[in-house]
Amino acid sequence: MQSKTSISLARLWLRLCGLLVREDHCRRWPEQQDNLRFRISYFAITLLVAITALLCGCSSTPEPNPNYREFAYITNGGSNNVTVVDLRVLRIAKLIPVGRGPTGVAANPKRNEIYVVNTESNSISVIDAETNKVAATIGVHRAPYFISVSADGKRGYVANSGSANLSIIDLESRKVITTIGVGNGSDLARVSPDGKLAVVALRTEDAVAVVDAATLNVRAKIKICSQPGDLEILPDSSKAFVTCPASNQVAVVDLANFRLLTLLDTGKTPVAIGMKPDGGEVFVCNYDSSSVSEITAGINEVSHSFLIGKQPSRIIISADNNFAYVSNFGSDSLAVYSIDSGRWTHSVEVGSHPEALAFSPNQLQLLVVNTVSGDLSVLNLTDRKGKPRPDNPSLGRNPRGIAVKAFVSEK
Repeated sequence: MQSKTSISLARLWLRLCGLLVREDHCRRWPEQQDNLRFRISYFAITLLVAITALLCGCSSTPEPNPNYREFAYITNGGSNNVTVVDLRVLRIAKLIPVGRGPTGVAANPKRNEIYVVNTESNSISVIDAETNKVAATIGVHRAPYFISVSADGKRGYVANSGSANLSIIDLESRKVITTIGVGNGSDLARVSPDGKLAVVALRTEDAVAVVDAATLNVRAKIKICSQPGDLEILPDSSKAFVTCPASNQVAVVDLANFRLLTLLDTGKTPVAIGMKPDGGEVFVCNYDSSSVSEITAGINEVSHSFLIGKQPSRIIISADNNFAYVSNFGSDSLAVYSIDSGRWTHSVEVGSHPEALAFSPNQLQLLVVNTVSGDLSVLNLTDRKGKPRPDNPSLGRNPRGIAVKAFVSEK
């Protein structure tokens, strides 16, 4: 369907063309005009006709589907609820009461559901994104912080830090399949992209546990480095990179042979890890060095480290693998790093103590959760620079995690 604006402009150009032609016919050009004027008139008419054809031939952006939805879900640990932001208009759509102390949050890639981890209630709230209401509550064990959802959307993995085990949830039936003892300090679990393994960081055992998703058994427990925290798994599911804040290292774990490959020295207190979508490089936020270390994943080496801002806490990589965005918790800023040129480009001021990050579905906006000011900074990324929008939607107390979901509603 052609846009009304394009059609109106085309009619205007045609009208102008017609006037020019009629006027010049009345003057019997080119006989009565000199050669230069004839050329100018001819060029003008040709140009206008070409523009008219272009405008008439272009179709506009399709009318938006009235059932399309685009939401961000932010957990508010201090107010026991979830703020839902409508990303189409950047307004608060709803506040959803959940359990006590909500922290981690994840979206199901296949179902219109959001999963909120209630640390103090030892439960998972299932939010129906169609209605933005809690559809179910799933009990797990003590002190969960995060949930990892498999790529097929069928299972959720929740490490229970207070009970040394891992809860595996059937997300279709909304029930815990089994709970597996994995080891002490089980703070975080990640499911591999192929869905075959789950890797659990065991903070108090200086190890990771590898769980077989088919047999629901622990395949291996691998000693790595001191107090492992965050971890990422390569897209081909072959290796895991695990931060160890207490020893200023990153462990590289071979998931095919269940063994430690190497330990890489980084800056002080590596707390968060991000990976390029193509798996080529891994980036580590060194909280107490105010730096980021870049690791070449193929050869398991730190290529270089660079200063980025005070107390970097989270990092996210653009889908085209070209830019890294880092929230600087201690300097209330968002740093932009060009991966292609290998340099920090600039920083953007955001709210107080930024932490969690997420892209909008089209990656034209970056959402920054400010934990102390309790608001959401929205940065436009059309020029990659992260220009802040003027209004920051207010959130609840102590916002922690963020997840984004876009879908066409069926209701």
